[in-house]
Amino acid sequence: MKKFAIGFCVAITLLLMPWGFYQAIYAAPDEQTMHEVQRIFYYHVPSAMVSFLFFAISLAGSIGFLALRRNHRDRAQAADAWALAAAEVGVVFCTVVLVTGPLWGRRAWGIWWTWDARLTTTLVLWLIYVSYLLLRRFAAGPQMQALAAVLNIFGALDAPIVYMSNRWWRTQHPSPVFGGGADSGIKDPAMLHAFAWNVLAWLAWGLLILALRYHVERQQQKDAARQAQEAIEA
Repeated sequence: MKKFAIGFCVAITLLLMPWGFYQAIYAAPDEQTMHEVQRIFYYHVPSAMVSFLFFAISLAGSIGFLALRRNHRDRAQAADAWALAAAEVGVVFCTVVLVTGPLWGRRAWGIWWTWDARLTTTLVLWLIYVSYLLLRRFAAGPQMQALAAVLNIFGALDAPIVYMSNRWWRTQHPSPVFGGGADSGIKDPAMLHAFAWNVLAWLAWGLLILALRYHVERQQQKDAARQAQEAIEA
């Protein structure tokens, strides 16, 4: 049953990814101001949205670990596995945001990078979660998971700042496409469809990788616990 579910998710993802690509590159009309470079939008914005979702899942996992670690150890370890897996996937999507943003900005603004509020807070968010992953990879000891969970919670505080940055401060980054005012939003239905399909495609890909990575992490946790128990009994 588990193999069937994984196979089904893989099939759905493999169908959505090329369909999203077709919608972004061929079905969506040419934008009148930026023309072809505007098609980066169909990858840049969905990646940002999905990264927020996975950082939120990671935050929930870290809070769950801290809340359960004393009385429900196995559930706490499961929550920690979700936190780590979601942080890894979130960093991947945030990296896509930081790569596609300058590619778009170079054509739109004439520069690769500027210390704009949205760009800077996104970079800080990425650095915090990379630090979290480095801590998980290289630190050891009984308190490592707790320290990492605290760092995760601290990093998550930057996410709403990133989201609100181009609403609070008017700098280089354009105003929000959605919810930015009376003139915001995508008016062309074909563009909106291309955007929605790519959000769905990248979300499906991210959830698939999250589930696989969680399974691997849980197995590693169980193997480590069994080896520790065997060392005590030896």
